[in-house]
Amino acid sequence: MPDSSPPGRNLPEYTVSEISAALKHTVEENFGRVRVRGEISGFKRAASGHLYFTLKDENAVLDSVCWKGLATRLSLDPEDGMEVVCEGRLTTYAGRSKYQIVVAAVELAGEGELLKLLEERRKKLDAEGLFDEAHKKKLPFLPEVIGVITSPTGAVIRDILHRLSARFPRRVLLWPVTVQGKTAATEVAAAITGFNTIAPGDKAPRPDLLIVARGGGSLEDLMAFNEEAPVRAAAASEIPLISAVGHDTDMTLMDFAADHRAPTPTAAAEIAVPVRADLIAGVMDSAHRLVSAMGRGLKNRREKVAGLARGLPEPRHLLEHTTQRLDDRAERLAMALVAQLSHGRAEIDRLAAGLRGRALGESLLRHRERLSGLGRRLGLGLTRCQESATTSLQQAARVLESCSYRNVLARGFAVVRDETGMTLIRATAAVPGQVVEIEFYDSPRGAVIDGEGPASKQKKRTKKKLQKKPGLKSGDDDQGSLL
Repeated sequence: MPDSSPPGRNLPEYTVSEISAALKHTVEENFGRVRVRGEISGFKRAASGHLYFTLKDENAVLDSVCWKGLATRLSLDPEDGMEVVCEGRLTTYAGRSKYQIVVAAVELAGEGELLKLLEERRKKLDAEGLFDEAHKKKLPFLPEVIGVITSPTGAVIRDILHRLSARFPRRVLLWPVTVQGKTAATEVAAAITGFNTIAPGDKAPRPDLLIVARGGGSLEDLMAFNEEAPVRAAAASEIPLISAVGHDTDMTLMDFAADHRAPTPTAAAEIAVPVRADLIAGVMDSAHRLVSAMGRGLKNRREKVAGLARGLPEPRHLLEHTTQRLDDRAERLAMALVAQLSHGRAEIDRLAAGLRGRALGESLLRHRERLSGLGRRLGLGLTRCQESATTSLQQAARVLESCSYRNVLARGFAVVRDETGMTLIRATAAVPGQVVEIEFYDSPRGAVIDGEGPASKQKKRTKKKLQKKPGLKSGDDDQGSLL
């Protein structure tokens, strides 16, 4: 509380800090939440991320500050000369004795100004060729994979999936983004670029078609699709792109850069794929028409061929004359061959008769002389061969004769053989009473083994005689003993 006024004074006394605090309290209490319209001037973004600028009109200026945490959530990027409506609270800055507004939200001052800004941006991008129709790509008739860039929680993605399922089910890849707010433009641009960086054969399939979709809203709500980043990304996309932002009356710069614009997200799904049932019916109808056309074509050609055939002569008649000529030529050819052979034979006989007296005689004489010489050489060769063979045979006979066992028999030896013709070379092999054959030098003779040899028998006779001599009488040498 201020001090008591000194005597003679009616006004209270404040310190500088007290008066600043009182003013700050008064301002914030009476202007806790305000909306201020003005033109941005002196815009500056500090290194800390805070935004500083002034709002001005033709009569006054108002310092403005937007802290870093709120600056990232603004729906647009403030620029010098932009007429905006800032929403926030008034406060004072005692260090400079200034009052200012702490901005929490910024929007363009009116649709006219916003449209003016968009028109200027459109002309700028159009001058760069981003909206050139020559750069528009044709949409695929039946894409295998469709990439959708939208919010994952809104009704847009459900409408697209439902419509695709009803018309012609396709594989859908969703790239979730925010479709409103400060980061929406950056996320949409990154999604378009991200789908284009997918290479064929990667783990994630590369889409054949892209759909950028968002539901309806005010012009401020759709500002993310009017920023340069997503518009440039859409124009640079190598994949055909359909813009389905807002409703029929909503137009964004994305619509100009896309290859095709759809009035609604549901319409984008209808544009992306045909109706499967209609395709089947069309194919069946085309097949039926093709079969009918082929039948009519064959029938017409068959009738045409039949008409042409009636104007042609009978093929058999065309061949009769040719066949007759062929038979005539064949007969004449056979006769010509016989005549040619007869003429050749006569010519050969004539030549042979002329050569027979001279050339043939000389040839026979030469052959006869040659044969005589060969005969003499053959006789001499046969004689030499015969003499050589005779000499070799005589030598072999002498060798054979010298080795023959009959020479041994001529010296007084004999060969004894048994009944089987086997030669007996040992006495033990001869059994008494065995019939054997004894081969002498001149001829063989039969014999019987008695078991003793001649020497043994002689010894026995001599022994007997010696035993008989003492008992013999004179004159009775041949008389045996009776005892």
